[in-house]
Amino acid sequence: MLGYLGGKVENMIVSSADLSNSDKTDGFLKKTTAFRRHDFSGAFLQVGVSELTMAALSVGMSLHGGVIPACATFFAFSDYMKPAIRVAALMETPVVFLWTHDAFRVGEDGPTHQPIEQEAQLRLLEQLKNHSGRNALLALRPADGAETVVAWRLALENRNSPTGLIFSRQGVNDIPTTNQSETAKGAYIVQDCEGKPDIVLVANGSEVATLVAGAEILRSEKGLKVRVVSAPSEGLFRNQSQKYQKAVLPGNVPTFGLTAGLPSTLRGLVGDRGKVWGLSHFGYSAPFKVLDEKFGFTGENVATQVCKLLKIKE
Repeated sequence: MLGYLGGKVENMIVSSADLSNSDKTDGFLKKTTAFRRHDFSGAFLQVGVSELTMAALSVGMSLHGGVIPACATFFAFSDYMKPAIRVAALMETPVVFLWTHDAFRVGEDGPTHQPIEQEAQLRLLEQLKNHSGRNALLALRPADGAETVVAWRLALENRNSPTGLIFSRQGVNDIPTTNQSETAKGAYIVQDCEGKPDIVLVANGSEVATLVAGAEILRSEKGLKVRVVSAPSEGLFRNQSQKYQKAVLPGNVPTFGLTAGLPSTLRGLVGDRGKVWGLSHFGYSAPFKVLDEKFGFTGENVATQVCKLLKIKE
């Protein structure tokens, strides 16, 4: 997406905190040049390891006007940026914050690089209203490439608040649906069943594909009617009509949530009859496939936990 935008959007300026090859902002850099002393002919700012400065500069550029600033780093380092993010939210400043390496799956990069509570913090800011009565932040954690395209469109069209785009490090499977345009509603049905579902599964980001794998087991081995929901933005979802919200998440059906962060991240979506499988610890380092297995982020464990929730023998 950044490579495409780098060749199409002439007034976009991208910054990276010494991570352009890792956070993939180098896709944009390949279409332009970095700023140098006395040379501002390019459109890329190599900030160095200085996330707060980068965020503050991006807010300043947005307030100046005429440019679309986007700045990127690992999601764990959003902690350093929080004061500037909060000010941008208060001032309704349309900066695009890009955060990659969004979960414990950073693994071998070490404990300090693994975000766990960061998404929950952003979702709290997403619940606040600015002076115009709109969501103070648009936070989107897309599940696959098609959702990412829609998320970028929403970010560029959003002129009323900052936007946070949260991306995985590892490759993910495309989710089996053509409904990704519904990303703009904050949550939508990826897979459905005939009639009332026995269980609703909800997640965002890379966990959606894991739910799809778990749903297949529940259908084939337990004969359950399963609905899978992708919810990249709870803030956007809560802006929809009550009718739409109930159509996606009925509330009277047991609901299972899967998140790579704190369980509280999805608690508002699963409701009183639900359960969230998340993390209440941090700091373990290993390859991401090992961590997924150890921490239960597999289709098999999704099926196991749903059976426990529904009190079905495995």
